[in-house]
Amino acid sequence: MKETGENQSTLNVKKGIVQPPSVNPDILVKIKKARKRSYSEDDYVKGIIDGNRTILSQAITLLESSNHDHFRKAQHVIERCLPYSGKSVRIGITGVPGAGKSTFIESFGTLLTGKGRKIAVLAIDPSSTNTHGSILGDKTRMERLSTEPNAFIRPSPSTGALGGVARKTRETIILCEAAGFDTVIVETVGVGQSETAVSSMVDFFLLLMIAGAGDELQGIKRGIMEMADLVAINKADGKNRPMAEQAAVMFSNALHLFPPSASGWIPKVMTCSAIENRSINEVWRLVTEYVTLTKASGYFELRRREQAIIRMHDTIAGYLKNSFYNNEEINKLRPEIETKLHEGTITSYKAAWKLLNKYFSK
Repeated sequence: MKETGENQSTLNVKKGIVQPPSVNPDILVKIKKARKRSYSEDDYVKGIIDGNRTILSQAITLLESSNHDHFRKAQHVIERCLPYSGKSVRIGITGVPGAGKSTFIESFGTLLTGKGRKIAVLAIDPSSTNTHGSILGDKTRMERLSTEPNAFIRPSPSTGALGGVARKTRETIILCEAAGFDTVIVETVGVGQSETAVSSMVDFFLLLMIAGAGDELQGIKRGIMEMADLVAINKADGKNRPMAEQAAVMFSNALHLFPPSASGWIPKVMTCSAIENRSINEVWRLVTEYVTLTKASGYFELRRREQAIIRMHDTIAGYLKNSFYNNEEINKLRPEIETKLHEGTITSYKAAWKLLNKYFSK
């Protein structure tokens, strides 16, 4: 047997095939380029009016940003899109957790796209009070509707806004209308007194309820029904149907206790099943009936003008809050004030006044 040298080996190992990268490098280059792309105000406005959904989505992201420069840019885009908005029917949908809001909206939205309407669904997801993050899973729950070419679903974090309505939902509605959507649905987190925020931005307010969950009297007690134009008892199928019919009678009787609406519309109560697609068309019939009635009486336009005033006040509040928390002097002083609060050496009121005096003395 032949002796081998120190650097020799009896093993002859051939080089293997070089494994390709797990991600296509061409795609990475495209993603990098896409991230670097910065749109001007003209790009945003033209893209939105042309119905470009990618630019519409990015404009909404710009709206939701807490960056001061983004805020100013977004406001200019909204201002320029405003003349192209206002031609949609705005529907607010709220209800108790578990009422089947997402399933109902998918069934309802699919019905509307089948009628040739273009719908935008603004689904507001609750944000964590600790991390401020959201799951934003409505697109997953509305799988069938999300594939419809005439539907646009935009999940947004509530970011702690009153009534579970995103801070910029009103502005998002304007952008969606400018993009050509003739039906805008705003889905909110839950029910409560703060749901007045929803009714202040929509034309028609739908309260979705379920029977047999102990929520019937709660719905009446919370006063949410005073704002509802339609109460729909969902999941009225199978063994649930008799209970749903009974709940509908209870809600109908309760509605008679409230004073007449300024719109002249008498709120309706009905049962439906989003799973079985039963009476969903009836919901749309009542929405169109409401719109026809209120437009004929002039209430529809009056309500829109009132909402414009509310939007102005919200814009002022949003601008002041944004300006305050982006102020350099405030950001320098805040850690010191917060430390004193943590140590209990200063009251919350005095802390607030110190920061406000600093802000207004600039």
